[in-house]
Parts: sequence; C-alpha cells; structure tokens
Amino acid sequence: MKLATARHILVDSEAQCEALKQRILAGEDFATLAKNHSNCPSGQDGGALGEFGPGMMVPEFDAVVFSAPVKEVQGPVQTQFGYHLLEVTSRTD
Repeated sequence: MKLATARHILVDSEAQCEALKQRILAGEDFATLAKNHSNCPSGQDGGALGEFGPGMMVPEFDAVVFSAPVKEVQGPVQTQFGYHLLEVTSRTD
C-alpha cells in the first residue's frame, strides 16, 4: 500500500501562497513559515500532516502527494480549503 508523509502551508490567496513559496526557495524555513502563516492547525507543528494513504486527503492534495518528487515544494495547489504549498517528506510505493 502506498503511504506518504507530507507537510503543508494553507493560506487564503494564491498570491500569498506564491509569495511564501518564493521565500522558501530563497532559503527560509518551511516549518517556521507554516507556524507563522498557515491557517491549518498543523501549522503549529511545522505543517506536518503525519502518514496517510491515497484517498485520505482531498483529491487535489492526493494528486500532488502521490506523484510529486519527494522533498520538493509544490504549489500553489487549490482545494476547497484554500491554497496550499505541499512538500512530500517521504513516500513508499
């Protein structure tokens, strides 16, 4: 069974999501930005979502988590909750 661990930052706008992505690419810490900016309670844990399998998250999220390269920031990804930056931290296929 496929399993993945990931972390994310959830914000209200695509522009804010893109701005945070640029800060991460410039060297800022993902977990710190998640704590300071994410609308999700997981932000207090650096955006960590724990381990999950396909179908346990919304489809837009799953599509990225189970196909994107590991340890590479993806996004903005829009879901019903807002805009996400996603980073797959591990995955078994």
